[in-house]
Amino acid sequence: MKMNEELENAFNKQITLEFESSMLYRQLAIEFDLKDLPGIAGWMKNHAAEELTHADRLIEHLTDRDNHPVIGDIRMPAIKINTVAEAFEVALEAEEKVSESIRNLYRLGVETGDVDSRPTIDWFIAEQIEEEATVRGVLGRAKLINEDGPGLLRLDDELSGNA
Repeated sequence: MKMNEELENAFNKQITLEFESSMLYRQLAIEFDLKDLPGIAGWMKNHAAEELTHADRLIEHLTDRDNHPVIGDIRMPAIKINTVAEAFEVALEAEEKVSESIRNLYRLGVETGDVDSRPTIDWFIAEQIEEEATVRGVLGRAKLINEDGPGLLRLDDELSGNA
């Protein structure tokens, strides 16, 4: 069943937000490539790719329901980071923004009586809990390290999947 226009527009905004999140993670990956921390850069690249799969999942939901997905204007804030912790603070802020947007999709789905969107939205709610927890965990370790060289190298190795 086709969703109403208001919910379709909200899903399209979420699609755009997922693309913005992907670009944010990709820019953070560039920053870590420049800092010679390939493990953290790779972790950021993987998260950039994951955000694209989230956008695709939303696009598929709209097309499956005979709605029209539209990617809006991608807005990228200027990113200037000096520490690993700052980068993960930026990432956590972005994840929290996505989480709130998903919760708003849920609220709008309930308000409009669109039960068909629930499985997709429920998946995203669970995914965002995991995303925030993951980023928050890395942020906590980055703060403990406090830019200590051996600690940074260990975190870099951990995030590369080698630890």
